[in-house]
Amino acid sequence: MDQHSAPDIALDGITKRFGDTVAVDDVSLEIPKSSFFAMLGPSGCGKTTTLRMIGGFEDPTEGRIELAGQDVTRVPPYRRDVNTVFQSYALFPHLTIERNVAFGLQQKKVPKAEARKRVAEALELVHLEGMAHRKPNQLSGGQQQRVALARAIVNRPRALLLDEPLGALDLKLRRQLQLELTRIQRDVGITFVHVTHDQEEAMSMADTIAVMNKGRIEQLGSPTELYERPRTAFVANFLGVCNLMEATVVARHSDVVELDTADGARLHVAADRVNGSAEGGRLRVGVRPEKLRLAPVGQASGTNVLRGHVTDASFLGVMTHYVVQTAAGASLTIVAQNDGGEGLELIGPGREVDVTFSPKHCFVVEEEHDDA
Repeated sequence: MDQHSAPDIALDGITKRFGDTVAVDDVSLEIPKSSFFAMLGPSGCGKTTTLRMIGGFEDPTEGRIELAGQDVTRVPPYRRDVNTVFQSYALFPHLTIERNVAFGLQQKKVPKAEARKRVAEALELVHLEGMAHRKPNQLSGGQQQRVALARAIVNRPRALLLDEPLGALDLKLRRQLQLELTRIQRDVGITFVHVTHDQEEAMSMADTIAVMNKGRIEQLGSPTELYERPRTAFVANFLGVCNLMEATVVARHSDVVELDTADGARLHVAADRVNGSAEGGRLRVGVRPEKLRLAPVGQASGTNVLRGHVTDASFLGVMTHYVVQTAAGASLTIVAQNDGGEGLELIGPGREVDVTFSPKHCFVVEEEHDDA
């Protein structure tokens, strides 16, 4: 493979077993150069183990790992052109910020003048240029995480591995650093591989997300693709709230697929939103809460109309959160923006309503079965 065209990171059939437990199960993926890539999933899904294998901290039981087209499967961490930023900052408390950042350069015997220049550039990049002579205990948690980031970037690795680096920070600071990490990645052009269990964090930062479940990649795609067109119920529910309704295909047309729900309601889904693998079996029609609309009974228009009654209505400032129970027993979550429109304030708990949504806002996933 031409190293100039090779992805920065390629995994081919990577499997990791710990005794009888399969932590990572036959994972293959390619991460392009200069991309921001996220591995997203619940605890125990295999994302951190995968990251540790990329970094060389764990050896795969099977499979191959390549960096820029070179096989590094059995290469130790210190010989791989990657750096890792962990949730714990792991700074040297007795060294200044400048010397913490310069530590890796000293190990590589980079000339002092060049090291000072690169340290200054790294601290400027993370907005800590005035704190070079402070000690870590004089900085906030967010500032210490920036130091850890600067220390990793100053070595100019091919890829930077981020193992839930924002997990120890409070919500406001975490959101601030999400924006900072995105800016830094674009400025330096280094490939970032970010492990997180926070779907909002992954969606706001990454170009591409691998959603992992039980050691495998459930779906790989852009944040928009995963949110708007999830292929499985797991992905649909992990990336935000999702309404899923069981239905059966009854007719197919060039532009729309017709399905019937358990209570006999007829739903229409845009044909390009029905995954080929999901056609013909027991299906679930999905639609996000913000895509649903409420109307008093008899006042709804459109091709998809479900009858139900409001069981909960919560005013949340910018929006109102509704729960509607349909005739078939499905519980639907609806989010209505408080944009000054009239009528919705009249729909409270106990009221019978119609729920409507567009065929182009639906997606279809296969009925899931337990692995038994």
